[in-house]
Amino acid sequence: MQFENMGGIFMQSSFVRSNVTEERTLNSEAKSTLLSRNITVAGRRTSVRLEPEMWMALKEISKREKCTMHDICSLINARKNQNTSLTAAIRVFLMLYFRASSTEDGHSRAGHGDFEHMKMRAKIIIKPAANAMRQGGENIDYERIQLETNKMPDKDSRHMGQAL
Repeated sequence: MQFENMGGIFMQSSFVRSNVTEERTLNSEAKSTLLSRNITVAGRRTSVRLEPEMWMALKEISKREKCTMHDICSLINARKNQNTSLTAAIRVFLMLYFRASSTEDGHSRAGHGDFEHMKMRAKIIIKPAANAMRQGGENIDYERIQLETNKMPDKDSRHMGQAL
């Protein structure tokens, strides 16, 4: 009988192998929310994986700027730090683009500026830890955040990743 050291615990080799295989099978069945698409950056075809909302934002910007997504990604690639991945640079660009166009009036219309309203839209109830209550309730124990999806209205949420 052969044993393998698994973090200080010795287990029979066949058991370890079957669990690793089972874990790999379970992980491969998990679906990613990222969409992989081919884009052309400076004349070279490459693949980028982004969330659907990021692809929609990139498409919206290209339409507004009267260019292609490839043009925007080429510009991002030319300006990014060499140690930054293209995917990360695209995400940062999208955030900066929309942040630059935001106004106080737009924030007010979106209901920003009220954390209680933000929690309601996200369907989250934050229960402060007991020690936070003793300290005047200023500290929030984020390990105690709970999702309460069935206790709050569903009018604002088509996706939990929406802008809060």
